[in-house]
Amino acid sequence: MTEIFEGLKAALLLLITFDKDLVDITLRSLQVSLSATLIASIIALPFGTWLAIRRFRLRRTAIAMLNALMGLPPVVVGLFVYLLFSRSGPLGVLGLLFTPTVMIIAQVIIIAPLIASIAHQSMRELWAEYHDLLISMNTSPRQRIATLLWDGRRALLTASLAGFGRAIGEVGAIIIVGGNIDHVTRVLTTAIALETGKGDFALAMGLGFVLIGLAVVVNLAIHGLTRTEREGRW
Repeated sequence: MTEIFEGLKAALLLLITFDKDLVDITLRSLQVSLSATLIASIIALPFGTWLAIRRFRLRRTAIAMLNALMGLPPVVVGLFVYLLFSRSGPLGVLGLLFTPTVMIIAQVIIIAPLIASIAHQSMRELWAEYHDLLISMNTSPRQRIATLLWDGRRALLTASLAGFGRAIGEVGAIIIVGGNIDHVTRVLTTAIALETGKGDFALAMGLGFVLIGLAVVVNLAIHGLTRTEREGRW
């Protein structure tokens, strides 16, 4: 219990004083996680919608593979991306290893299957309602996907938020590809791991409370801006 109270005091002190390192780490965490969520959503939401309306021979296999990819071990993803962008790797010439850019790439690989799977589940139900109407209007596959994406935007927002929640709390792959370099690739999760290893449990818990608060604030802000919950509606 002492560590918890000390952690709360440390978190409060860091927030009140706008600690420079905390602000730097927090902004970098937001930069990496929000960028990864945006890129993954641009890729995964249309794909999940396409998978919901398209019928082809290996569709069931594709859905099963997508669901399986949701459980990708982050450390394995980190290892794969590390080998891909290392100096001896095929993309090592780009010099992206141990940069925020490669951290974003790793997070995109991790959260894209999650976002696509949730989007597929939501769009499959919506497609059942819209199927006859859109078919009768002789719409193209692109128009059908665009219609479902727009009318199902609130359900798709949930998919993106789930992806962001996983991205902001990711640590395994981020440490491998980012290196946890101070003022370069250190984010909240890797900073917590570092402080815990150093035995500074108060600061680690303080950073943890900041991370939890950040995730809650971002989710509430997005829900508020999009008005997903209105008075008199659930």
